[in-house]
Amino acid sequence: MRNSCWPTEKWQAEDPEALGMDPEKLAELEPVVRSGYGNINGMVIVRKGFLAYENYYNGHGPDDTHHVASVTKSILSALIGIAIDAGFIKHADQKVLDFYPDYIPDAADGHIRDITLRHLLTMTAPYPFEDWHEPLDKMCMQPDWVKYTLDMLGQKGEIGAFKYSTAGAHLLSGIITRSTGRSAREFANERLFSAIGMQKIPDYGMKSFGFEDLFGTGVRGWVNDPDGNSTGGWGLTLTPRDMARFGLLYLNRGFWDHTRIISETWIDESTAMNENHYGYLWWLRDEGGVYAYMALGDGGNVLCCIPGKELIVAIVSEFIVQPRDRWTLIKDHILPAVIA
Repeated sequence: MRNSCWPTEKWQAEDPEALGMDPEKLAELEPVVRSGYGNINGMVIVRKGFLAYENYYNGHGPDDTHHVASVTKSILSALIGIAIDAGFIKHADQKVLDFYPDYIPDAADGHIRDITLRHLLTMTAPYPFEDWHEPLDKMCMQPDWVKYTLDMLGQKGEIGAFKYSTAGAHLLSGIITRSTGRSAREFANERLFSAIGMQKIPDYGMKSFGFEDLFGTGVRGWVNDPDGNSTGGWGLTLTPRDMARFGLLYLNRGFWDHTRIISETWIDESTAMNENHYGYLWWLRDEGGVYAYMALGDGGNVLCCIPGKELIVAIVSEFIVQPRDRWTLIKDHILPAVIA
């Protein structure tokens, strides 16, 4: 996929029919969202590189940023790939402790010495908590989040078994800082966001680290820990258009307007289907002949890339517990609009 018009400065809208989409089916989206997905604040659909549909709800508009929660993880994945391409990191199989030579692990814990960046990226490193019961609040109360995570890493379980961990993603953010001398936010602004026309992410200027500071409605920019590391697993605020720009970069396999931003190899490895249905901090889905890779965040924040349809769906949402599944919305109401 190569574009003749790159939305580095602004998106070019196109008539849906010219993009092979049914405008009548797209028109059905608004009542569906309002009646069944009331916490959606904005939705952008891109087909073949052009804006095919855009709508905002609950008083929001195209320039409003939203805390996209764990969508942040997929951005961080891209930054690791860019750092490898630039030589700051050797490769994905580099040991985690290479970046923390000052950390002294428990002599009885041999696991941690074998854990690599790839294990963190694929959520296949062991931790002592039960799957899907990570005590994230405990990490947030620590003066040193990285040390806390290293102390947990490698405990209970075998390397290679899937266990979702936001703390592990935060460790990757620390590795970005250790290897590049920049926070993930600064590195992203320099090497990723500016290159593809995404808004520069400002310093949030955090002064305290309570729940509202870290997760609340007032979150802006990119949250950081007490040591200044950008949060690896959440905390980034984006507009739907900028989420879609990031998706378009991946659909174009790391290429943007005559410039290579991320290597094709990294894109391919990040989104290759596997038994865990999880790539390098991307969720993978293959259903009914439709393959998609998705950045998913709590509350129903979604960046869905469907390469076979040259389709991107970016959805930002207000956080609620147990939101309706966005894949159902995409499968039942957006994919049927693709007619050619």
